[in-house]
Amino acid sequence: MVITLLWLYISRNFAKIVGLESPEPLANLYTRSYFRATWITTALDAGFWTAMKIRTKWLRDLASIVFTIYYLVAAEQADEKVRKVRGLLTVDHLRVSWHKSTTPYLSFVTRAMRPKLTRYPPRAIRIPRPANSSYKDPVNGWLYFDGPLSALKSHTKIVLDVPGGGFVAMNPRHHEDKLLGWAAKLELPILSLDYRKAPEYPYPYALNECFDVYNTLITTQGRCIGLSGTTVPRIIVTGDSAGGNIATGMTLLILENNENQSHTNQETLPPPEGLVLIYPGLDMNIGNWMSDEQMALIQDRRTRKRNKNILRRKSEDYYKLTPDTPHPSDEEDKAFSPTVAAKDNSTIITADDKSLPPLKPPTDAELDLLAHPTLAHQSTTLASSKPKLLKTRLAMSSMISYFNDRILTPEMMRAMIILYVGPHARPDFSTDYLLSPLLAPESLLSKFPKTCFLTGERDPLVDDTVIFAGRLRQAKHNLFVQRKELGLLKAKDTFDEKEHVEVTLIPGISHGFLQFVSVFPEGWNHIFRCARWIDEIFESKESSANTSEAMNQRTIGDPFHQRHHRRIPTESSGDEDRPLEMSTMSTVKSRDFADDHVNGEPDYFTHKRRQEPSRAMRSGKGKIRRGGENGHEREKSMVSLASEEDLLGRRMKGLAGGLMGMDHDGVETP
Repeated sequence: MVITLLWLYISRNFAKIVGLESPEPLANLYTRSYFRATWITTALDAGFWTAMKIRTKWLRDLASIVFTIYYLVAAEQADEKVRKVRGLLTVDHLRVSWHKSTTPYLSFVTRAMRPKLTRYPPRAIRIPRPANSSYKDPVNGWLYFDGPLSALKSHTKIVLDVPGGGFVAMNPRHHEDKLLGWAAKLELPILSLDYRKAPEYPYPYALNECFDVYNTLITTQGRCIGLSGTTVPRIIVTGDSAGGNIATGMTLLILENNENQSHTNQETLPPPEGLVLIYPGLDMNIGNWMSDEQMALIQDRRTRKRNKNILRRKSEDYYKLTPDTPHPSDEEDKAFSPTVAAKDNSTIITADDKSLPPLKPPTDAELDLLAHPTLAHQSTTLASSKPKLLKTRLAMSSMISYFNDRILTPEMMRAMIILYVGPHARPDFSTDYLLSPLLAPESLLSKFPKTCFLTGERDPLVDDTVIFAGRLRQAKHNLFVQRKELGLLKAKDTFDEKEHVEVTLIPGISHGFLQFVSVFPEGWNHIFRCARWIDEIFESKESSANTSEAMNQRTIGDPFHQRHHRRIPTESSGDEDRPLEMSTMSTVKSRDFADDHVNGEPDYFTHKRRQEPSRAMRSGKGKIRRGGENGHEREKSMVSLASEEDLLGRRMKGLAGGLMGMDHDGVETP
């Protein structure tokens, strides 16, 4: 048998063995271990797609393994089979390919190769919807926890995982290597959601499901999964690939609703303490070319060392077509650098952390001049123009640079986006940041929790990671500068990027490397790297909370601060950005609210029970419920001060009213 297989392999690969075959372009693109893993996954895809039309299940499962063994030997035929199928993809092809790890034979092999990580198996669970949701059916999930259910009552931390699968396939059981590894390493409950998939449930159904689960975890204080319910749980959200898109969109939806509800004096959801995103897809508007703003984020000198391989690859896209063209010198690279560009273009922010000013949008006059330039302006521009180097070179997006990727191709991305959006929806791909989180406004990004990214350098989605991380870093830095200018921070404070964003780009690998750690053992290192990130985020939040509590205790014990620096506790630092409001609550309501405080801190859920039920977050099925002008009306007890003049007028009226003989209603007393 061995001799027969060896002879078959030599006959099929004779040209490669003797060195007469043309070079394989992808062999040098990946590391040897990753390329070997993709060779096995390609044979598996070809084998399962070949047998997918067999109706009898046991025969189909057996034939899939037999065809896979054949394609492991006939690698060229496997590549050709996969190429043809990807050209005419259907949702059935995607699901057969991505669900193969749970078929009987492969599942047995995977469990045999996986180390023993936990003593307890995963448990199926159903999460009820919150009372204000437009949907009533519960959300399915799997709880990964290495311990008895009774031990959950001692936990106050949760990892909420949104698994990937191109929006159309895969559930938590297809990600068990990652989830079991985290459960064993962290010793925390890992709740992974089996959200409903497209095309049966198109956008934004899955996004609403995940948001409802997060809402239920907070409002029930974790009792829905077995926690004690004595305190609000601390949550870190994770997601890979399409799950990273949904996890990021869910966080933006939480921040957006909090921003809208804060103006109506309604309870808000605390955002996650952190995010861990693994090769996320954050831009549904697939483009061919990089813009100047995107290249400036990648070329930022603070991250240029980490992104150097990505920048080199974008330059090679041109020089591989013209190998005789000399490469640019170091002096030209400096001229092209964003630091030099920033001297001539104030809209590209790439200065040092200590002097980086916030971005200023162009005025209406400047925009009108750019859209409709006058003849005099054009003449002046031509007369004063001199030969200048381009600010950025022509650079293709990573999706186009790696269009021959062995795991994720443009045809697959096109199919997944079409299926996810559905046949009836027509979203605006240039503005819908819940569909494409890469477009999120800076006002929401500045409030984003700490985010860790893990992506392969050869991933077609690597640009999504580096651009979104750059936007997060820029939003956080601009907020830091603004707070420092307002005197809210000390003059000696410096901006620490790692407090907000951490990015790890793994050289020589592409997409989905945590899905096949059985044939790519290096993936275990990255699984445990993510576990360390989760642990570090929880620890950093605990240390920050302890420091704040100690400072508050010192302030309370100081009689000087008690008399002269007494401050009313607020819900969060985000209240500083709210418009100035004056409350006219009745005495009874104020007394009830004061009773809800324990040791100076508000009892969130006691006060919430005394209020009227909040409105639904979403107004109807298939629609994202956002606050705003039509979402909530202001309560009558809130009076907004529209301007500084209004504020000063009210103050002067209050001071002078008694002297002028006027009562509280402004009526002059006799």
